[in-house]
Amino acid sequence: MKTATCPRCHQPVNSQAVTCPYCGTQLKAYGHPGIPLHRANGVDYLCDSCTYHNDDSCNFPQRPYAQECTLYENFAEHELELQQLTQAKNFSITFRNWVRHNQTLLLLLGLLFICFAIALSMS
Repeated sequence: MKTATCPRCHQPVNSQAVTCPYCGTQLKAYGHPGIPLHRANGVDYLCDSCTYHNDDSCNFPQRPYAQECTLYENFAEHELELQQLTQAKNFSITFRNWVRHNQTLLLLLGLLFICFAIALSMS
């Protein structure tokens, strides 16, 4: 059983629970038990750090003063994920370019390896 923590009473609860069994706080979106309900901490608004508010694609009626939202996506976390994805792509592109520019060297190394393998098998 996966557990989560209730944002109000901080008790461990089943991650599939719709409401907290201890304090009754709603944990999932009303009528949609598979969708998590994100809550703001204290007096802050979720919109202040949300990707959808930042790029002006949010159509949530409580915007920009939403304290709860099902579509919330943290802008800083999203940027970090994009940065990591870009770095991973950059490595693969760099490696492919290196191979493309050093095909002759790789061919010679391959031939040397084959010659070495043949020499070892004959001895």
